[in-house]
Amino acid sequence: MRIKVINPNTTDSMTRKIGAAAQAAARPGTVAVAVNPARGPVSIESHYDEAVAAVGVLDEIRRGEAEGFDGHVIACFGDPGLLAAREIASGPVVGIAEAAMHLASFVATGFSVVTTLARTCVIAEHLAEQYGMARFCRNIRAIDLPVLDLDDPGSEASRLVAAECRRALERDRCGAIVLGCAGMADLAASLSAQLGVPVIEGVSAAVGVVETLVGLRLATSKHGDLAYPPAKLYRGDFHALAPTRLAS
Repeated sequence: MRIKVINPNTTDSMTRKIGAAAQAAARPGTVAVAVNPARGPVSIESHYDEAVAAVGVLDEIRRGEAEGFDGHVIACFGDPGLLAAREIASGPVVGIAEAAMHLASFVATGFSVVTTLARTCVIAEHLAEQYGMARFCRNIRAIDLPVLDLDDPGSEASRLVAAECRRALERDRCGAIVLGCAGMADLAASLSAQLGVPVIEGVSAAVGVVETLVGLRLATSKHGDLAYPPAKLYRGDFHALAPTRLAS
């Protein structure tokens, strides 16, 4: 099985970290290939960043389809472009926020999300509502550091993440922690050992979900709103992104 793991930002070092986490979580025989778009934001920390990054995600999905990947993971906690990606993919596409929240609900009656900038908390809140996870999500907490600090060995990011996780367990009545950024993928195992609770990072979670769906021969339904988009002309710089497969 081959899974394409798409880091929607353009920071290579974060893509390598995400790829390492994905491959470590993969079952024997699964190859997880991590990529990022050539164009777009170096980190995703706003609605605007997400909107721009989604174009790069869709371009990578199109390439992944041509390259014969069995499934795709969108490795940003905002799950940018997820439904559009499902429209154009023949195999399953899973977002890391979606996967992490659902898996957390399997191992605890409530979870808290620990993310980076406070301004992005509302994005996670909206996703919890969209995915039917609001009743499980006790709180969404931020360490209020930029995403790229997670890639800086000299930053305080890992210490602040651990401290915020402890506060969540003390104050939020949660039994599990969801890490709200793909850049935290390397922290989950050590945090779970320190805290004594399940700490779920979405990259590993999403890889496992894709493997299960592919193994069960379940792909995104092409009946209804996730059918292939109708072929039509796209003008200007988006000409190459025009859907060419006829909708059923």
